Amino acid sequence: MKMSGNTIFITGGGSGIGQGLASAFHGLGNKVIIAGRRKAALEETAKTHPGMDFCTIDMRDPKNIAEVADWLVMTHPEVNVLVNNAGIMSGDNTGGFMDDDLSVATIETNLLGPMRMTSSLIEHLKTRPDAVLVNVTSGLAFTPLAHSAVYSATKAALHSWTLSLRFRLRGTSVRVLEVAPPWVRTDLMGGRDEPRAMPLQDFIDETMRAFATDADEVLVERVKMLRDNPGPNEWAFVEKFNDMLAR
Repeated sequence: MKMSGNTIFITGGGSGIGQGLASAFHGLGNKVIIAGRRKAALEETAKTHPGMDFCTIDMRDPKNIAEVADWLVMTHPEVNVLVNNAGIMSGDNTGGFMDDDLSVATIETNLLGPMRMTSSLIEHLKTRPDAVLVNVTSGLAFTPLAHSAVYSATKAALHSWTLSLRFRLRGTSVRVLEVAPPWVRTDLMGGRDEPRAMPLQDFIDETMRAFATDADEVLVERVKMLRDNPGPNEWAFVEKFNDMLAR
């Protein structure tokens, strides 16, 4: 993708991977607008990046998503890049009682949220040159973490939907990319100080280099073993992967 001169809207941009991407793209001379649930985190991020704009958004509320999309097009009509990054992750117990409210919240935020955000902005993006739509999935879309089965399932569904979206947008000005992070040191599931996770800045640096290529899937080296596993014999690695993380 073009790495400068864009106007980029990033959901979940107040912390973690979204904040890291926002900072990196801002540093390359792009106009960046971040959105998320926590106004204080958004304000702090924008304050440390002069020229960055922000708005709050509830990715579970289709009406609010549509309102934010209308505001974005009105105030930043040059927007040509959407990064669907916002997501939530929690533990669950697929083999026992499942908290239905938590499952619904995860599905609405991680899957329906990006679908609704895309639907609200796609016709505008089609009018913009060098338009890019980025869906942030996960290595767990391909090799699930049993401890977070609903999260893994939403990311697998988002990957599948991204493939269909890429097909449907052939012949338009909109390019569809997928970022599938490995375990990264963020606040998600308390992983900020997890030594087995990839340092956030290392992930951002490698991801930005991948963005500058013509790859449809933006993958860091560490996630490729998860991405490459699906197939007829995938269970052996899934079992080994989950046993390893359970220790």
